[in-house]
Amino acid sequence: MGNQKLIFIVDDDPFINMLVVKRFTTQGYKLEAFESGEECLKSLNKNPDLIILDYLFVPKEQTFMNGMEIFDRIKAQKPGLPVIMLSGQENGEVVLELARKGIVDYIIKDNNLLDNLDTAIKELFDK
Repeated sequence: MGNQKLIFIVDDDPFINMLVVKRFTTQGYKLEAFESGEECLKSLNKNPDLIILDYLFVPKEQTFMNGMEIFDRIKAQKPGLPVIMLSGQENGEVVLELARKGIVDYIIKDNNLLDNLDTAIKELFDK
């Protein structure tokens, strides 16, 4: 695969990051994991093809943004960059707001997380 897609996974749970990196590296994608949105924003110059972004971050320090704020920053810098949002909660209002803002997909963190992500990524890159 000559045109290797670069995917950023941004989640404050190292276990989720590891699972996603393992799963999609074996499929030929290049992955970079970040435990904060701020780290991800600093690396946007690497021009990822997709960002998988956690909706809810547990603050580790005061300068801390949630997934929605990170998403807004990403869109301000890279309007065409697709973002898939991950969340542990099923909140219809949040999903609607994210859809209005241009999120590609919203995936619940459950036992089907990796399979649902797999489907969303294939749909995105097979367009």
